Amino acid sequence: MSSMLMVRWLRSWRIIAACLLLALAGCSALRLAYTQAGEFAYWWLDGYVDFDGDQTLRTREAITRWFAWHRRAELPDYVSLLDRAAAEAGQDATPAQACRWFEEVRQRIDRAVDHALPDAAAIAASFSREQLNRLERKQAKNNAEFRDDFLQPDPAERREEAADRVVERAEQLYGPLDRSQRERTAQAMSASPFEPERWLAERQRRQRHLLLTLRQVQAGALSRPSAAEALRNHWQEVKRSPDAAYQRYQQRLETANCELLSKIHNDTTPEQRQEAQRKLRGWAADLRRLATPA
Repeated sequence: MSSMLMVRWLRSWRIIAACLLLALAGCSALRLAYTQAGEFAYWWLDGYVDFDGDQTLRTREAITRWFAWHRRAELPDYVSLLDRAAAEAGQDATPAQACRWFEEVRQRIDRAVDHALPDAAAIAASFSREQLNRLERKQAKNNAEFRDDFLQPDPAERREEAADRVVERAEQLYGPLDRSQRERTAQAMSASPFEPERWLAERQRRQRHLLLTLRQVQAGALSRPSAAEALRNHWQEVKRSPDAAYQRYQQRLETANCELLSKIHNDTTPEQRQEAQRKLRGWAADLRRLATPA
């Protein structure tokens, strides 16, 4: 959930994966998104540190290499994953099944992140002090936007916004939900243990830790292999906080999210499940074309 530069770099791969698996409305949109994702990733990252000329060249080359690997090594696996999801989408789901799908996605994100780390560490070593200061300012701006999006003073408004976000994501897969489905989703959301204040505090902890790591890399205190390992350790902390209390909170939240997703799925109509299957099979077909050498 972090807005830090390296997490943004790594999250660019996460967002690509999520789009491939969940969020696009049609096959042509998926093909277009994947072929343009490298350019999107570059400009997103550039917005955090303002790459100089040499960094621009190296970053673009790194992104190109990553996508060449990903298209060759990962897309066939995504096709199989989407085919399995389509097969399961016609049946009711249990919370355990929803948690298993979370884990399936996490495993693929981990592979994507791990492959990006060596190039990321090499480029991070070239950052200037001013670029890291720019990153810090960007983090503060993003945190302010986070407060606007998730920390509304009115509790009722906060609950409504949270429910709307979940409904919007569900509709990307199943199509429009009717009024009663929306109401039941909002009711289920009301029992969520999600605490945006706690999430923001953890997000800020991650930001401080990443800035410290990047400043060590920038100062030459870490060799390139050590820098890559330091960033890998940071990624592990992003996935699992070193704070024991936050770990317990994460587990409660994940359990609740698995229950919520299974409830939303089980509340869908046969027609909505067919729509989900159609989309999933279409995405799988689209990725199969992308993964096939020309």
